[in-house]
Amino acid sequence: MLELRPCCEHCAATLAPDALEARICSFECTFCARCAEGLLGNVCPNCGGGFVPRPVRPARNWKGGNHLGNYPARAEPKLRPVDLEAHAQLVAALGGLPPERR
Repeated sequence: MLELRPCCEHCAATLAPDALEARICSFECTFCARCAEGLLGNVCPNCGGGFVPRPVRPARNWKGGNHLGNYPARAEPKLRPVDLEAHAQLVAALGGLPPERR
């Protein structure tokens, strides 16, 4: 299951488990929408993949015990501020390829 990381890896903006502005890549790198879509241009600085909205885990037990109470979000932040110069080189190397073709 997803870790539901508590903040943007770049700017440290708080991303609660139900945050609609949370974005993740296929490796669960987690960024706020402002960083993922604006600053990073939908290119994950860690893997080169694209971002999608992070799913929201149910707050209550609707079925089978699969909810935040049994599977809480990660509490420890994972901060890895982006080296924007290196990121620009990665974006250039991708040559405009869409996420599904990277």
